[in-house]
Amino acid sequence: MVHQEEVMTLVEILPTIRQLPVLEKIRLIRILAEELDTSAEIYPFEHHKTYLLPTPYNMFGAGQALAEALATFEAQGQ
Repeated sequence: MVHQEEVMTLVEILPTIRQLPVLEKIRLIRILAEELDTSAEIYPFEHHKTYLLPTPYNMFGAGQALAEALATFEAQGQ
């Protein structure tokens, strides 16, 4: 006879999870996050690769454009 593991659905376990104390919920989140982090199925980023992340730093023209737009707005009396 083959033993099959029964998988619970989120709908089945959510009521129990909601009854957990806050610290237990945080512990559960940590456990699940660690499992995702070590999972071979998920690769959101490649190791040792640099990714471009645009930020407003060193965007000196943006401040000037905003100042000009504000001056125009104020000059129109709005």
